[in-house]
Parts: sequence; C-alpha cells; structure tokens
Amino acid sequence: MKEILGLPPLVLWIFFCFSNFLENIFPPWPGDTITVFSGFISSTQSAPISFFSVVLATFFGNLLGALVMYYFGERFLLFLKRTKIPFLSDLYHEENLRKTLVWFRKYEIVVVLVSRFSAGIRFFVSIVAGMSKMNIIKFVVLYSLAISIWCGMLLFGGSFLGTNWNQIIVILSYYNQTIGVILFLLILYFFYQMLKKRNTKLT
Repeated sequence: MKEILGLPPLVLWIFFCFSNFLENIFPPWPGDTITVFSGFISSTQSAPISFFSVVLATFFGNLLGALVMYYFGERFLLFLKRTKIPFLSDLYHEENLRKTLVWFRKYEIVVVLVSRFSAGIRFFVSIVAGMSKMNIIKFVVLYSLAISIWCGMLLFGGSFLGTNWNQIIVILSYYNQTIGVILFLLILYFFYQMLKKRNTKLT
C-alpha cells in the first residue's frame, strides 16, 4: 500500500484511466475491482490523488474504450461482409444479422444504459452499436449516463468503506455470478426459440 501511495499522482491517474479503458476492450480485466480500489485510495489520509481526479480517470477511460469498440464494430461488419476466410465468412449471415440490428435499434436506449452494469454485455453492446450505426452523440450521452451511475456507485462505495473496500468486491462477485446465470439462461432460451422456429418450418 505504501508503494502505491508513494506513486506520482499522474502515474496513478494514467493507470486508473487505462484500467477503465482496458475493461471495455478486454472483459476479463478486473476493471470494477480497480475502480472500487481507486475510490478507496482517494479517501486515504494524504491521498496522492483526489476523488475528483479518480472520477475523471474513470469516466474518460470508460468512454474512450467504448468508442474504440464502437468504431471497431462498424469496421468489423464491413470486414465480415468482404472476407473470404471460411470460418469468418460464415459469421456473416445476412438475415440473422439484420434481425439482430433491427432489434438493437428498437431497444438501443435501454440496452446501452443497462449494458454498463455487466462486463460481458458492455463489451458486445458497444460493438453492436457501431455495427448498427447508432447515432454517435446518442451513444456517448447514454453511455456517459450509464458510466456515471455504475462507476459512481463503485467509487463512492470504495471511498465510503475505506479499508473495508474489499467487501464491495465480495458483493460484486455474487452480482456477476447472478448476471452470468441469467445471461446463460437467456442464451439457452434464444437457441431454443431458434430451433423451435426451424422445426416448425420443416414441418
């Protein structure tokens, strides 16, 4: 801990910013844990970095990561459409993709807002937002609001609990497990409906 507190404020700011950036492009990265920890660091006596600075690092890191994945999604769609690589070209199924993008455009406001509350979802939603050519201003506004709510809770929680900040990590662990189970069940239901429709057409 002393080593961390002894680091220059700029180094800490860049690390916290990069951590939030990285979790948007690499979901296994423990970004939420580090965000809680950054809230705790900013609340310690003689804190090397202020709470406001941590908020800015969290916000800009998240938004930059989301925008990178947004533009990646836009270009990834073009790549799938043009590629001749067998495995990747199979991913580009015109009808299924069209249905997915139509569904996203219908519920894009809710989906983008809710996506920030799960690492797995936020990764794919930014990509699909780019693929669907969602209005960039709308995307930035909605994602910024989602960042403010979710990361705000993590930062204030880490700051408020102080040395007991790791209690939030335990809660996050149960939370992520619950979200994971729900997503798994939804995916199973989605495939069940696909098989059901396919069998209906065959008969």
